[in-house]
Order: sequence, then C-alpha cells, then structure tokens
Amino acid sequence: MRKLGFLLGALVVLGAARIAAAQAQNNEPAKSQQAVVLHAARLFEVEPGKIVSPGEVLIVGDRIQAAGTSVPHPAGARTIDLGDTTLMPGLIDAHVHLFLHPGKAEDLQTITESVPERTIQATLNARADLMAGFTSERDMGTEGAGPADTAVREAINEGLIPGPRLRISGMAISILGGHEDAIGFNPAQHALGNADYANDIEQIIETIRQQHKDGSTFVKVYETGHDQMVPHGSAPCLGNPICATFGIGEQPGDPKFWDFHTPYQYTEDQLKAAVAEAARLDTNVGVHCQGEPAARFAVLAGVAAIDHATQLSDGTMQLMKEKHIPAVPTFVVFQYFADHAPTPKAAALEHAMLNYKIHEFKRQVAAGIPMAVGSDVGPFPHGTQAKEFELMVRYGMTPLAVLQADYLNDPRILTWQNEVGQLKPGYYADVVAVPGNPLQDITAVEHVQFVMKGGVVYKNDLAPGAIQ
Repeated sequence: MRKLGFLLGALVVLGAARIAAAQAQNNEPAKSQQAVVLHAARLFEVEPGKIVSPGEVLIVGDRIQAAGTSVPHPAGARTIDLGDTTLMPGLIDAHVHLFLHPGKAEDLQTITESVPERTIQATLNARADLMAGFTSERDMGTEGAGPADTAVREAINEGLIPGPRLRISGMAISILGGHEDAIGFNPAQHALGNADYANDIEQIIETIRQQHKDGSTFVKVYETGHDQMVPHGSAPCLGNPICATFGIGEQPGDPKFWDFHTPYQYTEDQLKAAVAEAARLDTNVGVHCQGEPAARFAVLAGVAAIDHATQLSDGTMQLMKEKHIPAVPTFVVFQYFADHAPTPKAAALEHAMLNYKIHEFKRQVAAGIPMAVGSDVGPFPHGTQAKEFELMVRYGMTPLAVLQADYLNDPRILTWQNEVGQLKPGYYADVVAVPGNPLQDITAVEHVQFVMKGGVVYKNDLAPGAIQ
C-alpha cells in the first residue's frame, strides 16, 4: 500500500503538470531548430582552463555546433548579445535533494507532508535550481517520497515544467536502524524511515532492481552514520580489527584525524555487490560516506564518488587518486547547519564538525585527490547552492580547480561525460552567463544572469524580452 500511495501521488502531480502545461503552452519556452548565436565579452574553455575574448557559441536545436572567439553565423541565425559577461557551461550539482526544504527536520517532512505535497515542492525546487544556473543534477534520494522523483524527471524531460536534467535514485538504501531510519519515535506508531531497507547482499540486489523498475537511474547507499566528534585520543576505529586489517591507523602529521568517528553500515563485499548490480544496469553507486573505514570499503568496491568525505586516510586517498574516485565535500550544508543550529550547544557541535571538515579538506587538497562539486541542497534553500564553489575556494582550492572539478568530474559521476560540462560541438546546449571573470572571482557563479538548457532560454536578466 505504501508503494501504491507513492505512485498514485506522483501520477496525480504529473497529470496536473500535463494539464497545466497544455493550458499554458504558449507561455512556455520552446525548442527551435533556428540557429542561435550567443555572443559575450568572454568565454570559459574548460579543459585548457582559460578565458578567451570575445566568446561565441553556435547552437542548433539542443546541441552546440561551435564555440570559441568567433563562430559561423548561418543565414537566419538569431544572435543574443549578452554583453560584458562570461559564457560558461551550465553548472552541475552532483548532490541535491529536490524533495527536501529548510525549516523542518527530514524525518518530520516524511511524517507530516504527503507525497503529492512534497512532489509539488520538488518541482518548485527544480525550477529554482535551473534559474540559478544548474542545468544538470544528481538527486541523492527522495528522503521518504519513494519513486516520486521519476514523475518530476519525466515532467522535466517532456517540457512540462522547467528544471535541470536529472539523474535520480528514488529512495536511498540503508540498513534497518541505520542512517535516515526513523529512530526516536514511539515504536507503536511505526514511523516511516527515509530510505529503503536492505540488510544483506540479497536484499541489496533486490532493492536495486525494484528501484530501477520504478525509474531510478543510479543507486544511492547510506554507508555511514551517526557522525560524532569524539574526545581527542579516544579513536574508536583504532580499536576495531577492521581498521587494523586495512592498516588504517595513525595518520602521520595529523593528530586531529581520529577526533571524528562514524560507524560503517555496509561491508566491502556488500558494496561490491551493489556496484556490480548497478554496473549490470549500466549505472553506478553513489554513497553518503563521512569517514573511515567506510571510505576504504567504498573505494575498494568502486563507487562513483565519496560524498561528504569528511575523513579520509592516507591510504584511501591514494586509492582514490589511482581509481579517479572524487570526493564531494558538500560544504554548504555543513555551514548551514552550523549557522542555523537550534541551540547554542548544537551550534558548538556543528561548528566543531565544520572546523574538523575544513582541516581535513585542506589535507585532501594537498594530497591531490580528485574533487567534484555537490552541495547537498535541500536542508538549505534551493537555488542558493552555488555558494559551494565559493567555500571550496575559501578552504583551499583555486577557482580554476573548482570549476574544472565541476565541469570534468561531475559529468563522469552523472555518466554524462561527452554530453555536458563543456562548450564543445556535440555537447548539449547548456550555457550560462555570469558577470565578470570567474577565474578571478569565483562568486560570479552565484550571480547567473542567463540560463539556456538544451537550446531553450529559461532566463535572460540582461534582456528579458529575449526569452524564446
């Protein structure tokens, strides 16, 4: 019955979206086969990592035909002059939650809000993200809304509502009593958790298959939780035989390393089974993974990325470099929790964890591990997550390194390499324009003035009447 309720709710919202779209068809942006030339003062070339001037992009249909300092202007082509801006590929967020919003704990959203209500909110969140310049996203779990993300993705793909192109996971997968389970409520009420339960390899595979049937395009696994700062010198993992087996011991030059602890949920073999099943379905596994030894399990299993990645040992980082498995720091959500804690005591704990994360991130940057960009937006307002770029620069990366992490590593995680993340022939015509030079001031990405996705203009603050 629970699954039926999810599907009925999603169908209601999708049906309503189709009716609304039919009624307002003349007011919606529409694709056109007319050639379009975007012109601006500058253009960011991702792979060489440089700004060229001026910048032009030729688009026909939903694809880029040419890009550079000048492009052909076919007869009848429409030119959109974006003035003193920099043309860039559409921004990518590798870690979002469209079905979450600020102001209420995730478990309470599951309990007090219906799936149709949350799906409507998800469509608004998708629009906010797109208008902020995010044209591609990986939704890391509906947090209790089942496969309702399938309806949102389909509505976007059919042009019924505006939003990024999406990779979706449905519900994340977790162990009974684990991260995102409904813990602390009256047991007699049988409060719903925010993830699908799977406790062994057989259940993991069965759950992945069910989620795929329901429309998921990748697998999300909760690999750690509950996170905590522990007294200096206590180091719970050092007393764990598994840490000894993998040689995850004291980290030279980092006496603070074991001040953080998070238990693992799945073993290496269980994660390998998930990765193998995802590969059979031509996709991959994303993990919520805060620390060791879980991070070592996940890297050895071959997951797509280590999301949050608060604590990574030297050995794990070396493997990440060898396997090209990026870390996704998600700084904005940590900053938000620290700044919006409900009590002074909670604020102190959140700030302690944020400070630890900053300390370890600098160590990770120095180690040269691959990075990707994901914000964990949802607990904080959608459309504001470009702050992640600013924080990654503030805590140790260069603007160029962060932009290349977003445009080169995020597409691999989303399995859209060679389709998004660059202004090159054959790529989707996902283009944004920002003021100034983002290589000099990364906060430019927080002020997107123009958004095109798949050749359709959704935002043009420079010339509002130019929207197609």
